[in-house]
Amino acid sequence: MFRTQEYEPRVLRNAHQIATVVNLTRTALIHTDAIARVSLLKMLADEEDVGIQTREPNDQFVPFGATGLERQLVDEMVKRLGPDTLIASEVNGQAGLWIGFNIERDSYWLQMDPARLRPLGGSAWLTWLGLTLALSLGGAALMAGLINRPLKRLSFAASQVREGHFNTSSLDEEAATSEIREVNIGFNRMAERLAKIEQERALMLAGISHDLRTPLARLRLETELSVADLETRDLMAADIAQLDAIIDKFLDYARPEPTELGPVLLSGVISRSIAPWRHHQRMEISVDVAEDLQVQAEPVELSRVLSNLLENARRYGQSPSDGIARVEIVARLHEGWVLLRVRDQGPGVSPEALKNLTQPFFRGDTARTAATGSGLGLAIVERSVQRMGGTFSVFNNSAGGLMALMKFRQAIHEA
Repeated sequence: MFRTQEYEPRVLRNAHQIATVVNLTRTALIHTDAIARVSLLKMLADEEDVGIQTREPNDQFVPFGATGLERQLVDEMVKRLGPDTLIASEVNGQAGLWIGFNIERDSYWLQMDPARLRPLGGSAWLTWLGLTLALSLGGAALMAGLINRPLKRLSFAASQVREGHFNTSSLDEEAATSEIREVNIGFNRMAERLAKIEQERALMLAGISHDLRTPLARLRLETELSVADLETRDLMAADIAQLDAIIDKFLDYARPEPTELGPVLLSGVISRSIAPWRHHQRMEISVDVAEDLQVQAEPVELSRVLSNLLENARRYGQSPSDGIARVEIVARLHEGWVLLRVRDQGPGVSPEALKNLTQPFFRGDTARTAATGSGLGLAIVERSVQRMGGTFSVFNNSAGGLMALMKFRQAIHEA
C-alpha cells in the first residue's frame, strides 16, 4: 500500500519536475549570452542546488536504473526530454543524479540532489505504519464485535437452558449472517423441544403420582378393615406410608416453578422445619441464625428444602460412635448474600458418589442397602434452590460429615 499510494507516485511526480527543470535550464542557456550565462549557472547552483557542467567524451558514468521503479523513472524522463538523454547515478566517481542533454552541438551534465528520489524517511514510514495499524485494529475490533455479540447472546441463552429456563432463551432468527442465523434457529428449536419434553415429563410424573394415590388409599382402608393381626397391619400401613412419601417426592420434583419470591424470615422457616424433629430420640439439631435475617425466597419452597435436608441427615448422617444424627444449621451474611449451611456428623460419602448426589434417583453406596426413599431428595433441594435464584452445593466437611451449602439473595428490611 505504501509503495502504490505514496512512494511510486512521488517518484514519478519528481521525474516530471526534474524533466521540467532540465527543459527550463536548456531553454535559458540557449537564449542567454555568454556573460549572462555565467551568472545564470551560479544562481542555479546557489539557489536551486542544480549544477551544470560540460560533458566530455571521456567521462566515466554509471547508468541510473538499478531497480524496476528506477527504470520506469528513466523511461519517463527520456520520453519527456528526448531519446538522446542520458541519466546516470555517478559521473567520474562523483555520485548524484546526473542528466545529460545537448544544446545544439554542445553536451552538458545537469547534476541534482538524488535525495528527492529516495524512499521516505523514518517519520513517514511510522505515519504509514501507524495508519495501517489503526485500520487493522479497527477492522479487527469491528469483526470481533460482529462475532462476539451473537456468541455472547448464545452463551447467555445456553446458561438459561442449563438452568431450566427454556422460555427465556430465544435468539434472533433474523441475524445478518447466515451462519449465525442458522445457529440461532437451531438453538431456538432445541429450546422449544426441551421445554415441551420438560412439560410433558412433569405432567406425566404428576399424573402417575396422582393416579397412584387412589389405590393406595383403598389399600390403607382394606388394611385397616381386613387385617386382624395388629403387628402385620402396622407393617402394611408403614409400607403404604412409605409409598405415599415416595409419591410426595415425585410431586415435589415435578412441581412447576414458583411465580413470586419475596422477603422470608429465615429463622421462622427453620423453626417450623425442625419442629417435627425436636423430640426425636435419634436426632439433635442446633441452630445458629440471626433472628432478623431475611432472604429472597418462597416460604413453602424453602421449608421443603430444609425438610428434605433434615430427612436426608436423619437417614444417612448418624454419628458412627453412637448412631445419633447431629445436625448444625448455620447462616451467615456475606456481600449481600446469605450463606445457609446444613451439616451432619455422619460418615460422608465417597468422592465418586459425591458428584452424583444431586442427580435424580441416585443414592450413595453407604445408603443403598437401607434405602427407603426415591433418591430424589437432594435433586429436589437443588432444583428448588435454583428456582429461588440461589445456588446449592454439597461436599464432605473436613471435620467429618456431609455439608450442604446454599446461597440466597439477602432481602432488605422494609421500614
